[in-house]
Amino acid sequence: MGSYNAKDLVVLEGLDAVRLRPGMYIGSTGSKGVHHILWEIVDNSIDEITNGYGGHITVTLHKDGSATVEDDGRGIPVDIHPQYKISGAELVFTKLHAGGKFDSHNYSYSGGLHGVGASVTNALSEYLNCQIAKDGKLYEICFESIADKKGKVHGGVKCKDLTCIGKTDKTGTKITFMPDKRIFGANVLESGVIKKRLKELAFLNKGLELVFIDEKEGKESIYKFDGGLVDFINYLNDAKTPLFKNPIFVEAEDDRLKMAVAIVYTTDYTDSVFSYVNNIPTTEGGTHEVGFRNGLTKVLNLVARKLNILKEKDDNLLGEDYKEGLSAVLSIKMRDIEFEGQTKTKLGNPEVKGIVEGMIIKELTRFFDKKENLSIAQSIFEKAKEAQKARLAAKKAKEVTRAKNSIENSSLVGKLANCSGKKPELNELFIVEGDSAGGSAKQARDRGYQAILPLKGKPLNAEKKRLEQVLANEEIRTIIASLGTGIGEDFSLKDLKFYKVIILSDADQDGAHIRAILLTFFYRYMKELITNGHVYIGLPPLYKVEKKGEVEYVYSDRELPAVIKKFGKGYSIQRYKGLGEMNPEQLWETTMDPEKRTLVRVGVDDAANAELLITTLMGNDIDARKKYLAQYVDFNKQDNFMNIDERK
Repeated sequence: MGSYNAKDLVVLEGLDAVRLRPGMYIGSTGSKGVHHILWEIVDNSIDEITNGYGGHITVTLHKDGSATVEDDGRGIPVDIHPQYKISGAELVFTKLHAGGKFDSHNYSYSGGLHGVGASVTNALSEYLNCQIAKDGKLYEICFESIADKKGKVHGGVKCKDLTCIGKTDKTGTKITFMPDKRIFGANVLESGVIKKRLKELAFLNKGLELVFIDEKEGKESIYKFDGGLVDFINYLNDAKTPLFKNPIFVEAEDDRLKMAVAIVYTTDYTDSVFSYVNNIPTTEGGTHEVGFRNGLTKVLNLVARKLNILKEKDDNLLGEDYKEGLSAVLSIKMRDIEFEGQTKTKLGNPEVKGIVEGMIIKELTRFFDKKENLSIAQSIFEKAKEAQKARLAAKKAKEVTRAKNSIENSSLVGKLANCSGKKPELNELFIVEGDSAGGSAKQARDRGYQAILPLKGKPLNAEKKRLEQVLANEEIRTIIASLGTGIGEDFSLKDLKFYKVIILSDADQDGAHIRAILLTFFYRYMKELITNGHVYIGLPPLYKVEKKGEVEYVYSDRELPAVIKKFGKGYSIQRYKGLGEMNPEQLWETTMDPEKRTLVRVGVDDAANAELLITTLMGNDIDARKKYLAQYVDFNKQDNFMNIDERK
C-alpha cells in the first residue's frame, strides 16, 4: 500500500468566504447545491478506489436529513502536517483546496466537482463528524457551525480535536454531515437524486460496490456492475433495437490519460454520446468527444474501403452519416482538467482531442481486423448509407425551409405575433397551445419584449422521424423560422432572436404531451438552447380561489388544501381546464407578468437519464412507456408533468 501522510497534502488558500458566497463554490444553494456537498465527499471516496485503494462505499441518508459516506480506502492522513502544524484530517476539513490531489504522487486521477473539496462541505454543514480507520487505530474529529458574539456564523469550526477512540483492523474514512438549513433553506438531500448518481458511478467504475441505505424509507439499494460501460450502454438502450448483439468496447492508456468507450448502433435516427472525465459528466462535450467522433469516422471509412463497400470513386461518408443510431459512453481519466462552457461541463484541454482520436483509431482498427466483427461493420455501413441519403434529402428540405420560412417574406409571419424589441437578450417567445390561448396571450403580452407563437396542432414527434420528415411539419418549420437559429448541423446560437423560449400549454394530458414533443425536438435538434438555459416552461394556475374580492391562484393540487384552509368558509373555486378559459388580464397576472409568474428553466443535469426518459416516453417501445407511466405518473397532478428544480 502506498504511503499517504500529511506531508503529501498541499494547501492553496483559506476557508471563511464559503458561507458568504456559497454559489461561487457549489453553483447554487438550491437542490443542486445541497447534493453538491454530498458529491464532494462521495467523489473523494471514489478517487481512493479509482486509484487502487478499496472497493466499497456506503452512503446512508438518515431520517433527520443528515448523510454518512463510508469507504474502505486508506483513510485521511492523521499525522501532523510539517508546515501547518495540524493533523492532516483537520487540514482537509478547514483549509480550502487542501488535499493530496494537486500532484500525481498519491492520486493519478481524481474527480471531485471541480476541486472545492471536503472543506466546503464542512463549511456549509451544521455539523460534520469524521472517523478514520488507519494503522490499526480508529480516530475521530468533529466540526460545527457556530455564531460569534456579533451573530456572524462561522462554518466548519473544530469542536473536537483529532482523537484516537479505539483499535480497528479496518482502513477507511466515515464522514457524517448535516447540510445547514441557514444556507440551503428547505432544500434537502433526496433519495431519488442520490440513487441515480450512485448507479451512474457504479457503471463508470467497473466492479465498485456502492450501497445506498435510505433510513427514511427503510430501503437498501446495491449498485455493482462487473461489465462497467458495457452494462451502462445496454441499460441506456434497453428500449431501443440494436443493430448487433454485443456492444463494441475498447480501452487504452498511456502516461497522460486512460480512455474507455462502449458503442452501440440502434435503429433510431438520432445519436447520443455520453462523456465523462474522472467520473464528472461532461454534458456539453469537449475535446475528448471531438477526438472520439473524428477517430470513429476515420476508422469506419477505412474499413469500408477495405471491404470494398466504398469504391475508389466514392467520397468518404461524413461523421454526420455515422452519427445516426450511434449510442456511446466515453470515459476518460486524466490529470489537470480544464473545464469551460456555460456550466463548466465541457472539457477544454486541447491536447486530449489528438490523444483520444489516436487511441480510437488504433483500438477500433484492431477490433475490426477480426473477421468475427466484420458483420458489425457491415450493419453500421448499411445504416450510414441510409443516413447519407437522408442527409442529402434533408439538405434540400432545409434549403426549401429557408426559402419558405424567412420571417420577413413568408406566410409564417402571420402566425408569429412578434415583439418590437431589438435586443434578443431581453426578448421572450411564448409558444402557446391553441389559437384561443394564443389570442388571449397576444392581448395580454407586453409587446415591447414578448412575442407569441400559437400552435394550431401538435408538432411532430422528432424522436420517431428523420430530419427531412421533421422539417416537413408546418408547426416545426414555424418554430425554426421564429427562433432564427437554424437546426441540427446548421444551428447557431448567436442568431437566436429570443433569449427566453417559454412553452405555455394546458395543465392536462394534452398539454403535457405538447411539452414533451417540443422538449424532445429542442433536445434532439437545438440542444444548445437547453444546455445554455434558454428554454422555460410556463406554469399556468390550476385553480382560482376567491372570497369577498380576495383572489389567490393555485398552481398544483398539492397547494390547494392549504389555500382553502386559509380562506375558510364561503369561498368560491374555479378549475381552469385550459389556458383559453382565462381572459387576457388573468393570463398576464398569473402566467406572463415577470413580477408574478413562475417559470421552470429546463436543463440537462443528467444527460444519461434524460436520454433514457426521452427514449422511453417518446420512442417506439409502447410497453416500456406504459410501464413507466403506470409507475411514476398521475395525470391528475400537475406536479408530475415536470421535475421542478429551478424556478425563475
